[in-house]
Amino acid sequence: MSKSGTCYYSVLGISEQASPSEIREAYRRQALKWHPDRWMKNPNVSGEAKKRFQQIQEAYSVLSDKGKRKIYDAGLLGLLTDDDDEGFLNFMQEMALMMQNVNSKEGNSLEDLQGSLMDVMAEDERRIFGFEWDSSQNAKKRARFC
Repeated sequence: MSKSGTCYYSVLGISEQASPSEIREAYRRQALKWHPDRWMKNPNVSGEAKKRFQQIQEAYSVLSDKGKRKIYDAGLLGLLTDDDDEGFLNFMQEMALMMQNVNSKEGNSLEDLQGSLMDVMAEDERRIFGFEWDSSQNAKKRARFC
């Protein structure tokens, strides 16, 4: 899902197995259809056209980039920000690839693996911000400041 909650594949009107040329064709078709300049004379539709055109551009920028598409398909795109460097993007691509390989070998779902990744990242954040979890009292967990 995109930041706005829409599926990039449905924005472009393609299947998840679409080839790069199919993605490009769908982008061109949708971009021509919803380009804001085309709808300037109709103020009722102009705002909607601008919004859709932005969604189309966002979808194409992700789906046309092989690495970002893998991350999107794995459901991890929301973890990336505009400030992330190329090293983090490469890490996320490798993580998505590992998740796909593990999924095909062990039968785990990508959602299970994504949950595990989120748990690891949450643990790192707790350590960074000075929280430690005391697990010595069975199931009760308490946060304490270091």
